[in-house]
Amino acid sequence: MSKTTMLSTHQLLHDDTLFPADASILPIAQRLYATVRDLPIISPHGHTNARWFADDEAFPNPTALLIIPDHYVLRMLYSQGIPMESLGIGVNDYDPRAVWRIFAKNYFLFRGTPSRMWLDYTFSRVFGFTERLSEKTADEYYDGISETIARPEFRPRALFDRFRIEVLTTTDAPNDSLEDIQKIRKSSWKGRVLPAFRPDPVVDPDFAGFRENIIRLGEITGEDTSQWKGYLRALQARRAFFKSLGATSTDHGHPTAQTADLSTAEAEVLFIKIFSGRADAAEQELFRAQMLTEMARMSVEDGLVMQLHPGSVRNHNLLIFKKFGRDIGADIPQKTDYVNALRPLLSRFGNEANFTLILFTLDETNYSRELAPMAGHYPCLRLGPPWWFHDSPEGMMRFREQATESAGFYNTVGFNDDTRAFLSIPARHDVARRIDSAFLARLVSQHRLEEEEAYDVLHDLTVGLVKKAYRL
Repeated sequence: MSKTTMLSTHQLLHDDTLFPADASILPIAQRLYATVRDLPIISPHGHTNARWFADDEAFPNPTALLIIPDHYVLRMLYSQGIPMESLGIGVNDYDPRAVWRIFAKNYFLFRGTPSRMWLDYTFSRVFGFTERLSEKTADEYYDGISETIARPEFRPRALFDRFRIEVLTTTDAPNDSLEDIQKIRKSSWKGRVLPAFRPDPVVDPDFAGFRENIIRLGEITGEDTSQWKGYLRALQARRAFFKSLGATSTDHGHPTAQTADLSTAEAEVLFIKIFSGRADAAEQELFRAQMLTEMARMSVEDGLVMQLHPGSVRNHNLLIFKKFGRDIGADIPQKTDYVNALRPLLSRFGNEANFTLILFTLDETNYSRELAPMAGHYPCLRLGPPWWFHDSPEGMMRFREQATESAGFYNTVGFNDDTRAFLSIPARHDVARRIDSAFLARLVSQHRLEEEEAYDVLHDLTVGLVKKAYRL
């Protein structure tokens, strides 16, 4: 890496990024942020690969590290007509430097986006660059990052420790062996990487290989999963297995928040149709709805915190899905109802002391109308932070403005990064800490909070609430 890349990082990321421009509020935000800037990172929901930390091998190249796993990057480049194959997707022998050059040439596309902020943070704070990525600097970046990630101090475990990550949670299918999690636990490394139970492959009839997944679930657990009661017992057994390896939460990525409360007889009849493949679209949705309620019942029994991420039309671009599979950036938000959809589940479990349901949304119109008032009443409900398309400075500020008036701060759960891009984790948490500092500074300047109160709230938003909500 050239000497010019190791100077001040301010050229890429200003010290006062995201703070209020108002000179009377800025010093308050600065003081608040200084108290949480270096606190440990609690990452209770994400999609990083546990194998990175189990094997602790050097990342292969800058493209595999920063482009291939980041669907935010892929979708932006594809939206400008750049083929997925040119980005190394679906290609076994792609040229990583050629992909990087395409990325660098088009880096200007990310101006004003959170991706630009996360990447600039990574380039400056992790790798020490000061001149912005461009077609001109593409090879300097590629060579510098390649040289850096070959060093022992840039292996996954070392970066985990350097980033001050206290807890990192992955997201895992019910049939996953969790061998990487087990390998980490048996190693001498003290990093805390936990699984989270994501049952979508065996509760969503639209999931690829759904019936085969249920059969495999039965093989793993020794239960007859062609029958309703055996199927439920198998799910309970896998939850217990995940919990034995440190899991504290489940996660559910349903298309809607619809729940149902069928009788045992009704559920048995529905399951037979679902398992046989004879159910229509309405029956498939009813099954997903019933399974959310069943998962809530199991959470009451075993104490696993339940997360619900509804409202995404997955794989909207069918051509991309057929050619390249899931999670390539072709998912689109849709309107979501919570008040009526969740009522069956909440009627049964909404007042249970041992139940926590964390709600996320891609439909921001719900914050002040539905989600915040619901979380401000039901003891079991907490609001997850802005998710996916709204994991941005603007989205975070809108969330605080719309949710705080009804739910307060203490019916929220802090921040989680929800990322596959490992190196973006500290950047995402830094953005959240800056926005919360800015929001609280405004309240202090308006004499709605005392500054000492703001320090307490900010610490809770950064560390305290996430540990409490996720039982960490």
